Amino acid sequence: MKGEATLNHHVTRGWTPTLVCLVLSLPLLVLAWMGLEAQGGVVLGLKTLITPSLQSIDELTLFYAWWPRLMIALLAGGGLALAGVLMQQVLRNPLAAPTTLGVASGANLALMATTLMAPGLVSMGREWVALAGGGLAVGLVCALAWRRGLAPIVVVLAGLVVNLYLGAVSTALLLFNHEALSGLLIWGAGSLAQNGWEGVATLWPRLAIAGVAACFLLRPLAVLELDDASAKSLGVSLKYLRFAGLGLAVFITGSIVSVVGIIGFIGLAAPNIVRLAGARRLGERLLWGTLLGAVLLATTDLLLQHFLGSLPILIPTGAVTGALGAPLLMWLIPRLKLQGNQAPQPTIALANRHAAPGRLATRLAIALLLAVGLGLLLGQGGSGWYWLSPDNWAVLQWRVPRVLAAAASGLMLAVAGTLLQRLSANPMASPEVLGISGGCAIALILGIFLLPSPTSGMLVGVGTLGALVTLLVLVVLNRRSGFVPEQLLLTGVAIGALFDAVRSVILSAGDPRGQQVIAWLAGSTYYVDLTSALVVGTLAAVLTLCTLPLTRWLDILPLGAPTARAVGITLNRARLLLLLLVALLTACATLVVGPLSFVGLLAPHMARLLGLTRAYQHLLGAALIGMLLMVVADWIGRQVIFPFDMPAGLVAALIGGAYFMWGLRRL
Repeated sequence: MKGEATLNHHVTRGWTPTLVCLVLSLPLLVLAWMGLEAQGGVVLGLKTLITPSLQSIDELTLFYAWWPRLMIALLAGGGLALAGVLMQQVLRNPLAAPTTLGVASGANLALMATTLMAPGLVSMGREWVALAGGGLAVGLVCALAWRRGLAPIVVVLAGLVVNLYLGAVSTALLLFNHEALSGLLIWGAGSLAQNGWEGVATLWPRLAIAGVAACFLLRPLAVLELDDASAKSLGVSLKYLRFAGLGLAVFITGSIVSVVGIIGFIGLAAPNIVRLAGARRLGERLLWGTLLGAVLLATTDLLLQHFLGSLPILIPTGAVTGALGAPLLMWLIPRLKLQGNQAPQPTIALANRHAAPGRLATRLAIALLLAVGLGLLLGQGGSGWYWLSPDNWAVLQWRVPRVLAAAASGLMLAVAGTLLQRLSANPMASPEVLGISGGCAIALILGIFLLPSPTSGMLVGVGTLGALVTLLVLVVLNRRSGFVPEQLLLTGVAIGALFDAVRSVILSAGDPRGQQVIAWLAGSTYYVDLTSALVVGTLAAVLTLCTLPLTRWLDILPLGAPTARAVGITLNRARLLLLLLVALLTACATLVVGPLSFVGLLAPHMARLLGLTRAYQHLLGAALIGMLLMVVADWIGRQVIFPFDMPAGLVAALIGGAYFMWGLRRL
């Protein structure tokens, strides 16, 4: 269908869904045999399952741990694949899945919040709490993409926005309740470890009911393969049909998350593999996709137990599937037909121009100066609120670096977001989407845990290296496509998924340094000294000045590739240079305030809404708004729970995300 991404249905000769499932089942059988041999033998394992006597340690382990874990892996994998098939069918989007649409994150956040605030609800029914959270998340995604007709690329990007916001809220809960929620970190990362049959008994009836419901919806959902006009001519209510399909997928996902936590990418991988293997009809995809999902998750879990069982830390299976799923997503992206070179719709590209942009910029600059004064001079102390004397350097020496660092990071994120939004002609794009923040964060986390006594200079070097490696990956994966913006953004989604997997493994290890990592991920300016703040401020000013000569490109590129070529712009070179600037800006900002921030998304969007449409005006307005947002966020973070601090990046993410959700109708 026009304007939507579809898979390139090139089927390798000789491969069928049946053959794919059989071939991929062989490693599962071998690993299961090896696992049973390690526990006392295959005969003992089968005997324990059928007629358990439980007379030895091996039998107890098999009956209460090994067999329930295998069964829960098969059930969860099959259920996630079933949910993925339903979502892809309803949204006509091969990249729709429980993780990419934020359903799993919403369910996980709901369980986390309920555990803290109303633990009685969790004991009454965890799956219903997870269902409510997942339903809210997918509702937000649909609201974000509704005016664009649930277009595939917009749905995926909307899912990423919701994931970022829910991640910010989850980080806030973890930051202030780390001890209370430490036990949930491993479970939330997707742990299949079992100590009985309770999880299996909880999950299988719900999945059985969901499977029967999917069979009843099989013929109605098949109508969604037609375009909307043809489906409506058959008398089908698309609204209620989509609601039923998505509701069933959310119920399946919520049930699984409530038992095993977040398992990444099984719901994306299995449906697409069977589709590429030749499963065209919905019934075939439901059957073979569900079977393949069960095989994939069970095989991954057995591999994890066999090869990583001797490690001193427990690695959650969900994190491993996320790490394996990221390369799979990168492999799928080039096989999508994306219309990246078309000019955007006028409602997206244009806005009412401000009559006096210079006057507006002056007002924004004055507001920024007032915010800086507020951040430096107004605060709380032991006796309440007070105004600080401007010559009181004993206190200002702590406030000046934080305000300067917050302003510099806001400037860099805003400029990077403006470049990315104009390059992709999509107001929902942001530096986080590109994946540079995630790549930089992976390198910094690994540096904190692997380097002996890392200094600030060492971490700066490691973070910059991570950002440059991420940029290299982006270039290699997108060079042949000519750096189509939509494909580039989806590559960023895959890199972000890899970051989430690494973060889950690190935080679930129980290392005391995990608290420091959580604080940094939230966007803290706690540890910035004056020298570091001056260096960051200088870098921000230099990199921003480097963007000014490129404003002509930024005015022309949103008009589409044909127009850009007609006026003599070399697209690949222009896109590469702009992406390099985005990478450097985002990396430097991430080193200061972490990867969690909506400033790169919000500041350019607000500048556009204010009527700053020309590239130079857009850059200037977004820069001022970005600095204003981060300075205000840093000040609010210091005051809202005084004497404790809430990180500036986290405050900016919460405020910016709330504003973005409130302004959905304008997108």
